[in-house]
Amino acid sequence: MRRIPTLALGLAVTAAALTVTGCDAAKETAGGIISTATAAVASAAEEKMNEVKDGVNATGDVTAGPTSTDGDRTVAQITATNPKDQNADYTVMVTFRDAEGNFLDSVVLSIGGVPPGDSKTGTARSNRTLSGDTKAEIAQALRH
Repeated sequence: MRRIPTLALGLAVTAAALTVTGCDAAKETAGGIISTATAAVASAAEEKMNEVKDGVNATGDVTAGPTSTDGDRTVAQITATNPKDQNADYTVMVTFRDAEGNFLDSVVLSIGGVPPGDSKTGTARSNRTLSGDTKAEIAQALRH
C-alpha cells in the first residue's frame, strides 16, 4: 500500500518538472521572437535615419520628456531647440527602454520648421504596447 502513494508522488514530481521545462522552453521561444522583432524595429529606424541627406548631428538640440500612455501605446513629448539663424527640420530617433535599461522599441520622428532660436515639440509614439516603467531617450538626432 505504501508503494502507491510513493508512485503517485513520483509521477506528480515528474509532471511538475515537465511543466516547468515546458514553460522555460516557451519563455525562450517567446524571448527569441521578441529579440528578433526588436532588432527589426531598431534596424528599420536606423534605415530611416540613413535616408536623411545633409543632416548634421543635433542630439544636443533635442530632449525627451517623460513617457505616458495614450491608448495602448507609450508616448513622449520630444522638443527640438534650434540654435541656428535659419529654420531647421529635425529627424529624431527615439528609443524606449524599460527600468533596467533594456531596449523595448524605437521610432523615428520628424519635427519640421523649427524657427531660429525657438523650440518646437512632437510626439514619439511606440510601435506596439509597452508594459512597465518606460523611459524615452534620444538615440540620434539630425538637423537639416
